[in-house]
Amino acid sequence: METHITNFLTYIRTIKGFSGNTVQAYGNDLEQLCDYIEPKQDEAINWSSITTQKLTAYILFLKEQGNEGKPYANATLARKIAAIKSYFTYLYEENIVVEDATQGLSSPKVGRSLPSPLSIAQVDVLLQQPLKKDTPDAGRDKAMLELLYASGMRVTELVSLNVEDVRLEESLVRCLGKGTKERLIPLYPEAARAIRDYVENHRLRLVKRTSENALFLNLRGERLTRQGFWLILKNYASQANIGETITPHTLRHSFATHMLRGGAALRHVQELLGHSSISTTQVYTQLANDQLRTEYERAHPRSNYLR
Repeated sequence: METHITNFLTYIRTIKGFSGNTVQAYGNDLEQLCDYIEPKQDEAINWSSITTQKLTAYILFLKEQGNEGKPYANATLARKIAAIKSYFTYLYEENIVVEDATQGLSSPKVGRSLPSPLSIAQVDVLLQQPLKKDTPDAGRDKAMLELLYASGMRVTELVSLNVEDVRLEESLVRCLGKGTKERLIPLYPEAARAIRDYVENHRLRLVKRTSENALFLNLRGERLTRQGFWLILKNYASQANIGETITPHTLRHSFATHMLRGGAALRHVQELLGHSSISTTQVYTQLANDQLRTEYERAHPRSNYLR
């Protein structure tokens, strides 16, 4: 990888506190830019020679080319542009370039789409699926699903947990979020029981090395990956006949929406989710209000009067 890009990625990870996923995405985006500027990459790129016109032409190229014949979504395109802007700001501040060529570059508008939570009944059915098997991985899966719905943590946070991060005697889990910000999240009794059962019984049958500290392990005894969890989740969603498109973030959305519907304060939900800004959490209030109106219209005896 180009030296300046490597240094930039180290900078945003260690100094700016960007998440590992964002650092990886930015690295891929900037490698794609390098392939466009210097396809053979026989020589180091002279970033001072890159003009605004050159970058504008690249963005137009991305819009036309897309990914495998399909146009990039606005959110993806906006992230690629954000990566380029952040990189050139870094080059300018480090005196590697004399001008920031990204000044004036515009990004596509990205509308905030509402997340799609599961219903409480759907969550109940999903959480019961691992109980159909009595195997170490099924015990692990039950603990993971209960923990995600109990805490609302991100999947990256889930698979990054170590054994000591779960305080079963206090029914708490210690989570390191974006920017290595620590938060302590309470667990409801069923989640604590599922995790205790996994740690005391099933994990012992999965672990291969006594030095392995990861909480959730795959069948090889190694730390489970985000991709591995996604496959597990999709399998259980299929078994539960959940027709909606489900992603690892779905249980996080469901947690937040159900907490607000249950009367939790927005500020408390913000803290549990690890959002730095309350405006990020407020998207869930619309979901909660929409559900409230649906329940009102369904239940009130005069809601359909003269309609």
